[in-house]
Amino acid sequence: MAGRCFHVAWIFFSLFYLFFLPSHCFYLPGVAPEDFKTGDPLLVKVNKITSTKTQLPYSYYSLPYCQPDHIVDSAENLGEVLRGDRIENSPYTVFIMRESRMCNVVCRKVLDKKAAKAFKEKIDDEYRVNMILDNLPLVVPIRRPDVENAVVYQHGFHVGLKGKYSGSKEEKHFINNHLAFTVKFHKDPLTETARIVGFEVKPFSVKHEYEGEWNTKTRLMTCDPHAKRAVTSSESPQEVEEKEIIFTYDVEFQESDIKWASRWDTYLLMADDQIHWFSIVNSLMIVLFLSAMVAMIMLRTLYRDISKYNQLETQEEAQEETGWKLVHGDVFRPPTNFDLLCVYVGTGVQFFGMILVTMIFALLGFLSPSNRGGLMTAMLLLWVFMGLFAGYSSARLYKMFKGANWKSITLKTAIKFPATVFAIFFVLNALIWGQKSSGAVPFGTMFALVLLWFGISVPLVFVGSYIGFKKPVKEDPVKTNKIPRQVPDQPWYLHPAFSILIGGILPFGAVFIELFFILTSIWLHQFYYIFGFLFIVFIILVVTCAEITVVLCYFQLCSEDYQWWWRSYLTSGSSALYLFLYAAFYFFTKLEITKLVSGMLYFGYMLIVSYAFFVLTGTIGFYACFWFTRLIYSSVKID
Repeated sequence: MAGRCFHVAWIFFSLFYLFFLPSHCFYLPGVAPEDFKTGDPLLVKVNKITSTKTQLPYSYYSLPYCQPDHIVDSAENLGEVLRGDRIENSPYTVFIMRESRMCNVVCRKVLDKKAAKAFKEKIDDEYRVNMILDNLPLVVPIRRPDVENAVVYQHGFHVGLKGKYSGSKEEKHFINNHLAFTVKFHKDPLTETARIVGFEVKPFSVKHEYEGEWNTKTRLMTCDPHAKRAVTSSESPQEVEEKEIIFTYDVEFQESDIKWASRWDTYLLMADDQIHWFSIVNSLMIVLFLSAMVAMIMLRTLYRDISKYNQLETQEEAQEETGWKLVHGDVFRPPTNFDLLCVYVGTGVQFFGMILVTMIFALLGFLSPSNRGGLMTAMLLLWVFMGLFAGYSSARLYKMFKGANWKSITLKTAIKFPATVFAIFFVLNALIWGQKSSGAVPFGTMFALVLLWFGISVPLVFVGSYIGFKKPVKEDPVKTNKIPRQVPDQPWYLHPAFSILIGGILPFGAVFIELFFILTSIWLHQFYYIFGFLFIVFIILVVTCAEITVVLCYFQLCSEDYQWWWRSYLTSGSSALYLFLYAAFYFFTKLEITKLVSGMLYFGYMLIVSYAFFVLTGTIGFYACFWFTRLIYSSVKID
């Protein structure tokens, strides 16, 4: 818990350092460069093993790999624990800076039936082993056959592979028991120290041979540093059976021109960025064109309407009012279930604030992938502290609706959305725990989340609500009639269900391309660090939600339907439905998940994401329509 608090404190203190310290001496906490002299020992750590087929991470030592004398867990922040990271020390100890070593024996293992089965299951599910050196994750370089001299990097190496011997029909499991590590370093010509800028590996499956009985001084015949015999292929692979396996590794150091500040570029440029660029530009141009068109239509139409209404001179002309002015006496009538609307609007403001500040932090470089778990930690903390604005917004709206029980609405704002998400999360966590995965959130972390919720977020919601309810609200531009007028029959294209579903298409269309890259980074375990693009897409989303809601709200009022409160929220909020449908499409077309639990995890988490997206976009649309209606009804003369 102390480690988590320390990490949280650093997030806020680093903001102070960014603005008040000279830029040449500023480094983010935990990601400052470390200089190594020749002969310095390097600490290699192991992380979870992961699979895109199961989405269930496990700790490295859940498999019968070689172990050090004492396993030491690294201090992890809240975000790392929620991601399922389990960072521990490794048995790979002969890592000496700038001293290449060949054929180091880690250990000799004699597998029993249970251990062999564990390895085979992980090979079947295509699990990869993740390691860390100087905060750099281990990658496997793979040449692209379609592009000359192009290399892509795979995170971690596979536990093993399946294959057949020539002339045999039986498929065997082979384990990667020899690792050829390459550590790239950038040397300082003045001090002769060096910084690590790359950590790569080439895994091999080798059936090691030796003579006589095994002991600590036994020399291998297949891999011998004295005879300069290195492993270069897997011609005689090591089967996973109830037999002995000897784990070995090489370490080679290579000098690199890459500077420490640019060492993450290799990891962050793994996707085909050309497709990304064209997709983003295409989406941006389409949405900008639609925005300009909508703005032009709305400005010209509204200007004509307002001018015509303000020029009415006779009582007879006034009685012949039609369109949106005719419902001026009902347009600000409180809707049914207005207390629930206040809760969702307050929660949406909380989400909006969290996402906006998170993106600002990301653009400033605070949430670099090198700050492992920082993104999730920052989002959780910002959600908690944004409770102040959630309470303020819901209370202000509630008071405008002439509500009196502000404590009740505040409690619902503080609990409704988090309780729903926590209930889904608890069920999913129970499923992960049942699979004995390291992705299961421990009880201590779960308690910390509840403490953040009830200890900080809920009180802040009450403080914000108290402030908001005490402030006077603005009066409506027009008075509300005592008796509500009847809403006339609407044409089919203005039916609530149809217009709501149509309204969600454009906001989803503005983000679905970026959504593909986000889903790929989450479910295919790739880094996502193009927050500049993401921020542009977020702005496009806000503008699109606002415009489509205002346009449909205007059409609705023109057809003398004044029940716009919930409609405005659901119009842009319906984009969440398309997001969930796209997530289902992505599941069946891009992922190879076959296990029931893994599928339940995917759809459970995507349901949470879609629910959050509904609250966010719905609130944006609501406030846009709220501003629009107050603006147009305050611009005309109502007798």
